[in-house]
Amino acid sequence: MHVRDHESPHTAIMKSSTPCIATIAFACVAIYSAGAGVVANSAGNLLAPTPPMGWNSWDSYGPTVREAEVKANADYMAEHLLKFGWQYIVVDIEWYAPDTQAHGYVPGGAVTLDEYGRFVPAPNRFPSAANGQGFAPLAAYVHSKGLKFGFHIMRGIPREAVEKNLPIKGTPYHAADIVDKMNVCKWQGMEDTYGVDMSKPGAQAYYDSIAELYASWGADYIKADDMNTPARAAEIVALHEALKKTGRPIVLSLSPGPNFPEYADFLASNAQLWRISNDFWDNWPALKRQFDIAHAWEGYSRPGHWPDADMLPIGRIGIRAERGDDRMSLLTHDEQQTVMTLWSIFRSPLMFGGDLPSNDAFTLALITNPEVLAVDQQSFGGHQSYRQGDTIAWTADVPGDSAKYVAVFNIGDSAESVELSWSEAGIPAKQATIRDLWARKDQGSQDHIRVTLPPHASALYKVQPE
Repeated sequence: MHVRDHESPHTAIMKSSTPCIATIAFACVAIYSAGAGVVANSAGNLLAPTPPMGWNSWDSYGPTVREAEVKANADYMAEHLLKFGWQYIVVDIEWYAPDTQAHGYVPGGAVTLDEYGRFVPAPNRFPSAANGQGFAPLAAYVHSKGLKFGFHIMRGIPREAVEKNLPIKGTPYHAADIVDKMNVCKWQGMEDTYGVDMSKPGAQAYYDSIAELYASWGADYIKADDMNTPARAAEIVALHEALKKTGRPIVLSLSPGPNFPEYADFLASNAQLWRISNDFWDNWPALKRQFDIAHAWEGYSRPGHWPDADMLPIGRIGIRAERGDDRMSLLTHDEQQTVMTLWSIFRSPLMFGGDLPSNDAFTLALITNPEVLAVDQQSFGGHQSYRQGDTIAWTADVPGDSAKYVAVFNIGDSAESVELSWSEAGIPAKQATIRDLWARKDQGSQDHIRVTLPPHASALYKVQPE
């Protein structure tokens, strides 16, 4: 690990995404974090006791979403999804940029700042943010629907704040005093921020100031990007500590992926959820890769600690997105059910990426099956219990019950007739009663699972040993 002259070893930021070096970087900073345990806010309340469920604007609108579109998705969620547990409305990247575009970022594009060098919403896209209101009016609208409000942030400090050397609120320091121009985001066209050198006086105060601003707006959820690949451990700790100081219960989500299980204690000490894969889009190869990733992370999901398999590219996406054009998800209906089945038995957060008002009947039914959502929200101990050829099974416990949840997947390109014994599924029984959760039908007593699955399809059962 290379440590620059102005870095102390305990705050050095990883320069590589390889697991061995990344583990060292996290370990060096972990001694300054909250300790490996469930993260709560300052009032002691557990944050994200179950995997968060919500909507994120990225898959549909990329960096271009507008206030009216956010409100429309909030209206739909409140009317159709809230009763099923969906509750977060999250505005994704570059809400502070007035001149965004689909299919990529505007290098060096205009941004909107306050007098302390903090991003604020662009009023041409978010009219209620005018006159210094920020996201407070939009958050109040979302809250009035019984929902929770969140938004995306980029790691670091705005480049324009550094160029103008704006003051850091409540300190004698300025943006140029804390800037780290070496550790910047490497994404093509993304030139909004520099890193923050956490060894410098005023660095933590800057993170404290943005967290204070977000809390004043009524934020319930922050998705912090450019944090993980490579790992920016010192800035992760800084943001975590800043959010705690606000006293407001704000869920912290870290992006992008991948992350590795070697980091689990550090991540769980400093966030409620963290991405474990690259961006997941609507194609089968990407979905197939998620099986190995989920298997590597099994056993790490628990209240307040949620490895995140990424958003659900389901429904109508790509309207003005960073990737692809306006379309209904290119995943087949069977593949979309497989996404929901794997995410649920793995207990990933569920962040819907499609434009909710554009949902068709299939999509709405897919995300409102209460028996499937119960697997995501209530099960425990989910793990891969069987893998042979193109057949994969996962088994999880049902809380307060001797029953088990069993998911069966066909990852092959042709139909598969699956005959899975109870012992192969990790269930000590000779006979069991089966309920098909997707069909919401009982299938009676059986001595094993028998199912024919089309290519890339899945089934999900509740199994009660007799």
